[in-house]
Amino acid sequence: MTVRFVYISLLAVLSLFSNTLLANNDFITQAVNNPARPESDLKRDSHRKPAQVLSFFKVRPGMTVVDIFSGGGYYTELLSYAVGPKGKVIAHNNQAYEDYVKKMVALRYKDKRLPNVARVIAEANELVLPNNSADMMFMVLAYHDIYYRPKDGNWPTIERDDFLQRMYQSLKPGGTLAVIDHKAAPGSPRSTGHTLHRIDPAIVIKELNKIGFKLVDESDILANPKDDHQRHMYAPGLRGQTDRFVLKFIKPLTLDNQLANETPFP
Repeated sequence: MTVRFVYISLLAVLSLFSNTLLANNDFITQAVNNPARPESDLKRDSHRKPAQVLSFFKVRPGMTVVDIFSGGGYYTELLSYAVGPKGKVIAHNNQAYEDYVKKMVALRYKDKRLPNVARVIAEANELVLPNNSADMMFMVLAYHDIYYRPKDGNWPTIERDDFLQRMYQSLKPGGTLAVIDHKAAPGSPRSTGHTLHRIDPAIVIKELNKIGFKLVDESDILANPKDDHQRHMYAPGLRGQTDRFVLKFIKPLTLDNQLANETPFP
């Protein structure tokens, strides 16, 4: 009788765990399959794998997420649906990026179609967000732009440590920084951020560690071993097919946070 009771109890626990996993995945599946998503976004899903990316970083309803250099808003919209009405997404662009995607964002945010999204236009070194306010930050295909130096001067020089420190201060202790970018060859200089629109992930890890972020996980879900890391990201036939690294960092909990028994999003 006792053994049977334990067995039934174990089945109940496993069932509850399974249902919880399904429930946790449901909101991401629903976000990706939301019928309101633009057709142009859907065409990019095959190489961006949004369901796997959002699941890897454990995006959850109720979160406050900052989309750094959000561009046209592909991930902003997905995050908006995933965090739900009780969550919030802050979509950041600098002025140069905003001008570049102005037609796209005009359609994206027309008639307040994403009501839980707040837009912020600010240069990297002028970005001001409340301290310890974000549960998660997304920085997708943009870290290399720290080293972008166009001849026309339309892209203001970014003071790297200041910019990264602003991000660090805005993230809650225990919060997540998601970084995805085009991979440069190992040992490549920082200048490939400008010349190839790529960056060596080792550089990203070193620089973020210096600020205080800690790398806790990485994924190969966007890897492409056939990619030639010496080619420009905009090379013919390569757009959307680059080898991309996926890195998960956290802002470590302080002793005070732990003693206060805070439970930030993992």
